[in-house]
Amino acid sequence: MGMFDSMHVSASGLAAERLRMDVIAQNLANANSTRGPDGQPYRRHEVIFRSSDSVVGTSPAKNTGTAGDKLSGVEPVAIVEDPSPLRAVYDPSHPDADDNGNVYYPNVNPVTEMVDMMTATRAYEANVTAMNAAKNMALKALDILR
Repeated sequence: MGMFDSMHVSASGLAAERLRMDVIAQNLANANSTRGPDGQPYRRHEVIFRSSDSVVGTSPAKNTGTAGDKLSGVEPVAIVEDPSPLRAVYDPSHPDADDNGNVYYPNVNPVTEMVDMMTATRAYEANVTAMNAAKNMALKALDILR
């Protein structure tokens, strides 16, 4: 394993959690958007992640195929819409009301979004801590060489 492999894994986690926070912020910003560019109410978005297995090492000779040779980072697969139903509110005076007087609001729950934001923030902080630990180990290794 290379000296900076753990930093690459943490960096992939940082990028993934930043994307997740961006999507959550977009959901919160559009929580009351009754009409989007397509004329429909906004729908909540979620990010789908997957493990990105990458074999560590610069040459095939270093990769022996043992469990310690593979590190799994994370990568976004897609940003998908939440299929849950929209929230209907009776307001016949609203310009976006249908024939029955219902206005359809996004399926965004601010409480759920804030919990997701806190989870993403904690995961981001954990990746920062892991990256700092790897950096400190690299610095200690350089100090030993002096």
